[in-house]
Amino acid sequence: MTPMLHAAARRVQWSRAGAAKRAACLLAAAYGLRVLYPLVRRRMRRAGGSQDAGRAEGGREAPHRAGSRGRASPAVNAEFFKQLLELRKLFFPKLVSAELGLLCLHSVALVSRTFLSIYVAALDGKIVKSIVEKKPRSFVFKLIKWLMIAIPATFVNSTIRYLECKLALAFRTRLVDHAYETYFANQTYYRVISMDGRLANPDQSLTEDIMMFSQSVAHLYSNLTKPILDVVLTSYTLIRTARSRGANPIGPTLLAGLVVYATARVLKACSPKFGKLVAEEAHKKGYLRFMHSRIIANVEEIAFYRGHKVEMKQLQKSYKALADQMNLILSKRLWYIMIEQFLMKYVWSSCGMIMVAVPIITATGFADGELEDGQKQAMVSERTEAFTTSRNLLISGADAIERIMSSYKEVTELAGYTARVYNMFSVFDEVKRGIYKRTAVIQGSDNNSKNEDKAELHIDGPLEIKGKVIDVDHGIICENVPIITPNGDVVVSRLNFKVQEGMNLLITGPNGCGKSSLFRILSGLWPVYEGVLYKPPPQHMFYIPQRPYMSIGTLRDQVIYPDSVDDMHEKGYRDQDLEYILHVVHLYHIVQREGGWDAIMDWKDVLSGGEKQRMGMARMFYHKPKYALLDECTSAVSIDVEGKIFQAAKAAGISLLSITHRPSLWKYHTHLLQFDGQGGWRFEQLDTAIRLSLSEEKQRLESQLAGIPKMQQRLNELCKILGEDSVLKTMDKEE
Repeated sequence: MTPMLHAAARRVQWSRAGAAKRAACLLAAAYGLRVLYPLVRRRMRRAGGSQDAGRAEGGREAPHRAGSRGRASPAVNAEFFKQLLELRKLFFPKLVSAELGLLCLHSVALVSRTFLSIYVAALDGKIVKSIVEKKPRSFVFKLIKWLMIAIPATFVNSTIRYLECKLALAFRTRLVDHAYETYFANQTYYRVISMDGRLANPDQSLTEDIMMFSQSVAHLYSNLTKPILDVVLTSYTLIRTARSRGANPIGPTLLAGLVVYATARVLKACSPKFGKLVAEEAHKKGYLRFMHSRIIANVEEIAFYRGHKVEMKQLQKSYKALADQMNLILSKRLWYIMIEQFLMKYVWSSCGMIMVAVPIITATGFADGELEDGQKQAMVSERTEAFTTSRNLLISGADAIERIMSSYKEVTELAGYTARVYNMFSVFDEVKRGIYKRTAVIQGSDNNSKNEDKAELHIDGPLEIKGKVIDVDHGIICENVPIITPNGDVVVSRLNFKVQEGMNLLITGPNGCGKSSLFRILSGLWPVYEGVLYKPPPQHMFYIPQRPYMSIGTLRDQVIYPDSVDDMHEKGYRDQDLEYILHVVHLYHIVQREGGWDAIMDWKDVLSGGEKQRMGMARMFYHKPKYALLDECTSAVSIDVEGKIFQAAKAAGISLLSITHRPSLWKYHTHLLQFDGQGGWRFEQLDTAIRLSLSEEKQRLESQLAGIPKMQQRLNELCKILGEDSVLKTMDKEE
């Protein structure tokens, strides 16, 4: 009977070994299928996928993407690391900094958390061992120790999150400070919008893009540093434990490496281009915000035209584009996360059970031994302790590897944010240095046919700045200075004139002839592409537009803008001086009406159009410049008040360069700069009497000639009634 039982046992063992081999073969086949199928599928779809993607991209309406065309899509490549290293210089401008201190503290907290995890895993094993050995006193003692170690562990976890947020805020502060300094240096904020077309929404880049980039960098540091350290230390601890018990750790180690490598290859093959998708989503968010701000800025005009339906359609179209992009990202994440979770939770868990079980089963240190009296010593508690500790360490290591591999998706998203932030700083830097790039505007055939005679007055390609601007104490001199718009349209090829102190220049001409463009050049907003411009420094010139800007602040701040109250006191001004200025511009009544100098309101809506224009003139009297550039700045002011203001400006010794269509203001000017709208101009001394007589004659002829079409129409009707021809018609035929 006994030999038969032994023979059956051998057959059972043989069948189990065969089953293990078959299972190993099936696992290897499944692994090969999992690894090769995505690669083969991707290779087969490359040929047709590129064409389909091109057609889909071309069919999708996205007019706001013009600035992003021509640039490579963000990806984890050499360009990404180059951009990240350049931005690192802004994070850590010097070796010793607060940001570096936060980074070191964060690193210490991450390392401490790893060692605490290893200690807690070992303590869990000892607690389970005391339960198996039925030692209640030891169990209670170890449980108390476990609760005591939870206090520093939870503090370290909270500290890690706190330092991560602090680090993200510190990075964002550094980037914002540098961005603001660059954005407001050399009038970059104006040039980026008006003269360069690469940044469609700078507000989006300055706010949300910088915030998302800073948070992504800080979070990614935590998600990479701690998992890497966890993998190294847990692997070392597991290998050391296996060797100390006489087990061979090579097999489980190779299995772990093989599974991780296979998972990485599969996830890389199946991973969508999250960097490009996230960058496109951020772009569409910025465009939607731009559409909302555009409506807010032009709310009155839209209401007058009753254009709410058109604007609503534009908003709905922008939101639909954003929603489609977000749905695309969600759909791609659905399948990617499903594959990721299957591999990292179920496949890894099964392999982890094998990796833990094999060393414990094969280790000589866990084998049952015999005591001196011949009884067998059971090593159940030691095996249970080792299994619990190894399982906890393996779970910790697997979780760390999972976070490392999952971080690839976050790295690709970081590539999108990095590209947008780096592009913003690059544009700011180039615009600050006078390098502008605009998107080409394709004109219709009608516009081309109308402007054929002006084809030579347009410059294609980048504009080179060859002119010079020289600051002088007295006078404004233009020597061969062209007026060229940012689009390359040459309004005036060469302009020469000289304005000395005491001269008051009247500038006239039809719309689009270059009057306001000349003021932009004199103010330094537009560059001097050729010639030489001699002008006073900016503090001696003051520009007043037709629609003055009302800042946020008190009534006092409106008069002294852009000075602060401290600047006002340094210049020796008091509130009594400001009251005198308001008397000059006939605006003193608003001090009592609005509640005094310290009243804070939305002055853009509180003041009327004429009051805002007089407030702009009040700023001129406050700053007392040598030259005032007045661009239709009193068009909403009554003629009598307007004349008194101009007379007061002349009495204050301010030289006026005025754009106006009111003949009543001609007498306050001494010279005339007149544009003809065809690129021509003339500069001469202004004779107000002669110009007024000519203007009166022009108006008289216009009133007389206005009736000629009606007289001609009546003559034609009489000819038809009488059945006769007119003498005028006969003369026209002969001619």
